[in-house]
Amino acid sequence: MTQRILMLHKPKGYVVTRPRAALDPKTVYSLLPPEFHAQGWVPVGRLDKDSTGLLLFVQEGPLVYRLQTPGHIDKTYEVWVKGRLRREHLENVLKGVETPIGLLKVKSVEVLGVVGPNTLLKVTLDEGKNRHIRRMFGALKDVQLQKFFKALDLTRISIGPVHLDTQPGQWRFLTEDETSSILDSVREGFPAGYGKEMA
Repeated sequence: MTQRILMLHKPKGYVVTRPRAALDPKTVYSLLPPEFHAQGWVPVGRLDKDSTGLLLFVQEGPLVYRLQTPGHIDKTYEVWVKGRLRREHLENVLKGVETPIGLLKVKSVEVLGVVGPNTLLKVTLDEGKNRHIRRMFGALKDVQLQKFFKALDLTRISIGPVHLDTQPGQWRFLTEDETSSILDSVREGFPAGYGKEMA
């Protein structure tokens, strides 16, 4: 079996970028075998330095493009938000929230629990802009308390049909079934026959 996709559980504090030096400890590449950088494994999308969770790496340019094309594969997150979100706030993030980089919204949102003043959410996006979730909640205001919400912790738990199942800092190749399911997911919505090189 050809290894085409790998997953990494990105811990907090690591930057998703190519290292300036071979052993730069601040990048996600320091968590992978040194030869992977030279072999051309690249991350699909981004997680900011303070976010954690599922990050995929591939070697194929067309596959990177497909995985990053908005609307073709969902990404799901567990997010701790400072503040108590009510129904109207959930409706707002579904419709869209105005932010300094434009209107940001989610595909779906679900309250998983409340602890003290904080709310745990399950958030799904079908596109992702820079710091999408953090910017969106940061622009949403609790009118009663006159305070803006804040995303405290953010963990990506799935990309399409693939779910995070490794410990922080650990990586593995996707299984053949997982790889096939990812490829099937990103074929949807593209013209018939497009990207046969990904079969």
